[in-house]
Amino acid sequence: MKEKYILAIDSGTTSSRAIVFNHAGRIKGSHQLEHEQIFPRAGWVEHDPVEIWTRTVQVITGALNDAKVTKDNIAAIGITNQRETTVVWDKTTGQPVYNAIVWQDTRTQAIVDELGGGDQNKYASRVGLPLATYFSGPKVKWILDNVEGARTSAEAGDLLMGNIDTWLIWNLTGGVDGGLHITDVTNASRTMLMDARSLTWASDIVADMTIPESMLPEIKPSSMVYGVATEPVVAGLPVAGDLGDQQAATFGQACFEVGKAKNTYGTGCFMLMNTGEKPVFSSNGLLTTLCYQIDGHKPIYALEGSIAVTGSLIQWLRDNLGMFDSSPEVEKLALSVDDNGGAYFVPAFSGLFAPYWRGDARGAIVGLTRYVNRGHIARAALEATAFQTREVLDAMEADSGAKLAELKVDGGMTANNTLMQFQADMVGVPVVRPVVAETTALGAAYAAGIAVGFWDGEQDVIDNWAEDSRWVPEMETSERDRLYRNWKKAVTKTFDWVDDDVTA
Repeated sequence: MKEKYILAIDSGTTSSRAIVFNHAGRIKGSHQLEHEQIFPRAGWVEHDPVEIWTRTVQVITGALNDAKVTKDNIAAIGITNQRETTVVWDKTTGQPVYNAIVWQDTRTQAIVDELGGGDQNKYASRVGLPLATYFSGPKVKWILDNVEGARTSAEAGDLLMGNIDTWLIWNLTGGVDGGLHITDVTNASRTMLMDARSLTWASDIVADMTIPESMLPEIKPSSMVYGVATEPVVAGLPVAGDLGDQQAATFGQACFEVGKAKNTYGTGCFMLMNTGEKPVFSSNGLLTTLCYQIDGHKPIYALEGSIAVTGSLIQWLRDNLGMFDSSPEVEKLALSVDDNGGAYFVPAFSGLFAPYWRGDARGAIVGLTRYVNRGHIARAALEATAFQTREVLDAMEADSGAKLAELKVDGGMTANNTLMQFQADMVGVPVVRPVVAETTALGAAYAAGIAVGFWDGEQDVIDNWAEDSRWVPEMETSERDRLYRNWKKAVTKTFDWVDDDVTA
């Protein structure tokens, strides 16, 4: 009998990756390919959905080859994805009517302002989200309002919409030949269109955004058998897991108890805290989101702090300023100096997300003197990630009433020991990284594996989790407070930049 594995597809902001996991939750094989980042104008960020689908098929093939297995060794497929990035496509041709509008994109600010009528929290008590450019609903409205013929086609029932998970599942299960048009509760909770309590589309909000309901996918649990793949390389395999990337990481980090939290360091930073079977609505700028739902069980909710720019700031220093050739070099540059030299870098490239939700903010480096050099700027860029995480953690503890004992971390930036130590110093609790840092893909694998009986349930996930590294706070409290106070001051310098004269 052939040994079985789970295949996870991780469709991220900058790349597509497929990973084959064994029963112990360890990586058997993987493959990753980047896709193009499209910037038509300032504040606009797009991806080519066809390229993402093509890359997905390529990385699946590559991962199976790397693991030296075939589809016959795979028990199920799980999918995780960059959330809020929105695709609208023609169900008869399978072609997108426009590029995918990425979660970082800010073009929908005027739509958001009009919808709110001065009340940013107009829908928050129902959907758990403030009105912001971050979410999917306004992006769909923009496409229907601005792409020639799109609204007519949508009203005729010819167009479908979805986050990247929906686009991939539709293509994976047949596309124009009966592809499944579905999403899961975690992705649906990021559209601003789903009632957080009933887990159904809120018809009045959908109407406010002038989106025909025929475009919306069916909402499903995160772990269940949705159907079977028809794409030749995986044809006949059950597609059985679907979670937004940050919820998948929370699942992969085994944060199944109320109060457990993780922080993922990727393009942005995303901290989620499990709040159990009832939604907790934030008073401190956090999001109420679905954490996960296993078929046949009640949904589990989370509080989330979303930070738009962390890893992408390091990419910006590399690509836009040419400060180094590869992102890992930022650590060496930061270590060439003893501290930030008084410089603070607030990367509000897409406005500020949690806990501020200021679409009018833009990035700023403050505290500059002639003393500051490249090393100080590199250190300030790393420190910005830790400062922003501290802000989110403060809000999370205020909302939940719980004091975090330790912070579980994952994602690419956790390889940076300098950042992780500074993070522990800023939050004042140990920072813990697991053996398998690719917890986003792992969470999707667990969801799929549980659905088909490959794993028995959450306890298997807990048993598989293992600690790799731990950083404990070393900084004096007085120094921590001084640095954080100056950071808070720096943040205020980014406010009110975008106005009638400056629209970027």
